[in-house]
Amino acid sequence: MSTPHDLLDLLPDGAVVAGPDGRVLAVNAVAARMLAIDAAASTGRPLAEVLALTDHDGHSWTDANEPYGGLSTRTGMPEQSWLLPDGTEVLVTARLHREVRNGPVTAVAIALRSGRGRARLDRDRSDLVATLAHELRSPLTGVKGFVQALLNRWDKLSDDQKRLMLTTANADADRLSRLIAELLDVARIDTGRLQLHRRPTDLVKKVHIVESSMGVATATPIVVEVEPDLPMVDTDPDKVIQVLTNVIENAVRHGSGTVRVHVGRWAPDPAYLSVTVTDEGNGIPADLRERIFTKFWTQSRGGGSGLGLYIVRGLVRAQGGDVLVDDRPGGGARVVTTWPVVAG
Repeated sequence: MSTPHDLLDLLPDGAVVAGPDGRVLAVNAVAARMLAIDAAASTGRPLAEVLALTDHDGHSWTDANEPYGGLSTRTGMPEQSWLLPDGTEVLVTARLHREVRNGPVTAVAIALRSGRGRARLDRDRSDLVATLAHELRSPLTGVKGFVQALLNRWDKLSDDQKRLMLTTANADADRLSRLIAELLDVARIDTGRLQLHRRPTDLVKKVHIVESSMGVATATPIVVEVEPDLPMVDTDPDKVIQVLTNVIENAVRHGSGTVRVHVGRWAPDPAYLSVTVTDEGNGIPADLRERIFTKFWTQSRGGGSGLGLYIVRGLVRAQGGDVLVDDRPGGGARVVTTWPVVAG
């Protein structure tokens, strides 16, 4: 039968427990490894000796927190950052147990967790802020520059020059609006607050709308192939347009040659229709096929916010479908989105 000490070893974080006399009752394996001590030999030793944690000024955890002193109403300490003997950051929290309310402390339970996760989160947040600042500043600089030029030189500019500047500023403003809309979509996907208005939708019609819109904006040939007698799908039509625009635009940006779009029954499960978009570029290496769906992932000569495919997967999966990526026979990438057919 497992002892209480054995059960402590099952915890993912380090744990140190001391009794009413301030001496250690138990140290689990994770804490022993962090503190570079022998767990069995630590039993019975003073907590201050076993818990060798210091701050950047050299103060010890026990001296700074006085777990057995202070107010009699204290029940614990919030998470704090401390340094292990080897200088590694560790996050420490504690619970103070009292058998009688406002009575003396009868046990102190301390949890130690690696600070690497928080450091990684801090780096991710810094990267997020830097990426957003760059993506927002670029079009905003264009808008401000052209508006400033119009204000300063209005009488000296021809109508054609004014029209060109206003058209460019308008395009940059549209880019800002799209980026803000993408950020809102990301926030809704992350928090599970994405609102969908699903109804029977003609998937073929939506593909043709996107193809027509994209055809005006690019010289890349886009060829649509449709299987006959396809049923309606149960989706949010606006989200379908958003997904297909992202996928086809991505194929145009990253690929070369002709972009082909095939709409038909999904072979693995006829309860779904599939839209298969292929390009004639270099393809997507197998080790990157999951990373391309992460936030702010970019590896393209065409730029972009790096949010498109993350949003694509979130929108498709929220409607019961999925996104698959592999190679196009003969070279290039193939992206398949699947959409549930309206239940008959």
